[in-house]
Amino acid sequence: MTLIDAEPFSRRVIASAIEVHRTLGPGLLEAVYETCLSDELEQAGIAFTRQQELPVVYKGRILDFHHRADLIVERSLVVEITAVQSVLPVHEAQLLTYLKLSSLRIGLLLNFNEAKLANGIRRRLL
Repeated sequence: MTLIDAEPFSRRVIASAIEVHRTLGPGLLEAVYETCLSDELEQAGIAFTRQQELPVVYKGRILDFHHRADLIVERSLVVEITAVQSVLPVHEAQLLTYLKLSSLRIGLLLNFNEAKLANGIRRRLL
């Protein structure tokens, strides 16, 4: 799937995340937002996987260690959910790492701990 194909899913995920944030507001745990966003995506008929294991490959060898992406949407978009005071470079690096490990090219970092969710959305391309 190309970046152009993934873009409509990106918009739909953002719209669903805004609905979750509008309903719950900031201040809850990441797991709560992940569960509610998953519910919104399911109701919208958007295919996704939660806590998708991403194997780490080192010099052609799969290590006995995996990272977990919060959501993989329509096999084209990585969604990482946070609920932190401020997004740090390590959060953005984590999203880029998940993109590399998943071989996907587009990702969203959603920080629900903002007064307005639009201020907590980061879109990254690999």
